[in-house]
Amino acid sequence: MPYKLLIVDDSKLARMSAAKALKTLYPDWTRLEASNADEALSLAKETPFDVALLDFNMPGRDGLQLAADLLALRPSTPLAVVSANHQEEIVGRARDIGAMFLSKPLSEQAFGAFLQDAVRRLELGNA
Repeated sequence: MPYKLLIVDDSKLARMSAAKALKTLYPDWTRLEASNADEALSLAKETPFDVALLDFNMPGRDGLQLAADLLALRPSTPLAVVSANHQEEIVGRARDIGAMFLSKPLSEQAFGAFLQDAVRRLELGNA
């Protein structure tokens, strides 16, 4: 079943890289893109999405704050927070709010594992 992925990153290159990997892994999925948390939240309120990939370090609110906002809108949404900052505090905070933590640079293998888990969670929720 095709799903819709929300990609949020202030780096256009990072968004393009995630979009390319998505096209390779799940060519029938569609995507939404935002360059910051405010733009993403506005988009999320207007357009339904199924899965989200969120950069941690962005101007304004960070990816963990955005994740909490998105989960308030859609509590069961599979989310991943992506960062080159692997501090235990950030990884732990991501897990505490129910998001997966992925390291930057994002590998296709790690991204694929997250998306597989997201599909499994979505299908269990729809069963």
